[in-house]
Amino acid sequence: MATRNSARKARITRNTNETQISVMVDVDGEGRAQLSTGVPFLDHMLDQVARHGVIDMEITAKGDLHIDAHHTVEDVGIALGQAIAKAVGDKRGIVRYGHAYVPLDEALSRVVVDFSGRPGLEYRVKFVRPLVGEFDVDLVHEFFQGFVNHAQVTLHIDNLHGDNAHHQCETIFKAFGRALRMALAPDLRVLGKIPSTKGAL
Repeated sequence: MATRNSARKARITRNTNETQISVMVDVDGEGRAQLSTGVPFLDHMLDQVARHGVIDMEITAKGDLHIDAHHTVEDVGIALGQAIAKAVGDKRGIVRYGHAYVPLDEALSRVVVDFSGRPGLEYRVKFVRPLVGEFDVDLVHEFFQGFVNHAQVTLHIDNLHGDNAHHQCETIFKAFGRALRMALAPDLRVLGKIPSTKGAL
């Protein structure tokens, strides 16, 4: 039977013909991030997750950026999902559910997460333009789909308002970090127990 890693740290390496990725996470960290994915805007968004989730992260990626950023962004999401899942183990004693609303000027996003053991993504985001600098905003969905599939979580992402695509993205990633922070916090009332009537997640 899997047990929660008492240190709540994990390291994952993922090597394919398209990308080579290393991810380290400390769920009980201080929000420190060392990020080098080759996609500057992705690094900026991951820094928001680390800071607002209070999760230490070290992520390096080398991908086929001569084609585009798709494989790199998706595979970073996959590897981060694997690392979070490994760090929390059987999820014993965690809150399990987390949610956050985060504004940035005119933009507002809501993210809700359930460490359910089942992958599910509900993604309702209409970006006002297709690019933020050189970053294709379609890849935000690919990142979260990769994360959800491998972290085995249910994730609802809603951008409620926004006239600036950068602000829309940033509120999503900040809210995601805050929701993770809530869901992964120890629940002192059920410490040592799995937060499910099934007895497993």
